[in-house]
Amino acid sequence: VFDQGEDDGAVFLAMEYVEGRTLRQVLRDRGRLAPDHALDLIEPVLAALGAAHAAGIVHRDVKPENVLVGDDGRVKVADFGLARALSDASTATRGLLLGTVNYISPEQALGEGATPRSDVYSAGVMLYEMLTGVAPHTGATDFVVVRSHIENDVPAPSSVQPGVPRSVDELVRRASARDPMRRFGDAADFHDAVWIAR
Repeated sequence: VFDQGEDDGAVFLAMEYVEGRTLRQVLRDRGRLAPDHALDLIEPVLAALGAAHAAGIVHRDVKPENVLVGDDGRVKVADFGLARALSDASTATRGLLLGTVNYISPEQALGEGATPRSDVYSAGVMLYEMLTGVAPHTGATDFVVVRSHIENDVPAPSSVQPGVPRSVDELVRRASARDPMRRFGDAADFHDAVWIAR
């Protein structure tokens, strides 16, 4: 956001315009991405989330629709509309699921507060989808999808796409662990692991 204000009774935000597409549109066009391409895209996403986490902010809605891929190759994380300061995000909102069910962390699905590890989970699920072309948890209803996040591990991407390297499987496994304490501590840690795995 570059500026905000009011003009003749209309409140406005002036924001950067990114010429390009969302990651969702890229995935619709391509189905899935080669491992190197997927890692090229997840790295700047994790760098952006890492900066947010360092500033004490949790995004809470990491998904392909909120990743902008510019025609110039730049990748931006958008829509911090659900973002909360860590001091507020740790407080659960009873009866209200925040985020998108295909990417929601198990702890958020259980009504617990979001932490940087929740964003890590969502980014891990998004990386799985980038590699395979499908979400790891699906179902006929949102309830079924949410239960799957709580009860089922994200499978190794190589179980769907045999060409995915073992090191990339390990990134997805650790990022999307159901137990938050088994995940990377925040997006910066995940980013560092991606860099090392390359």
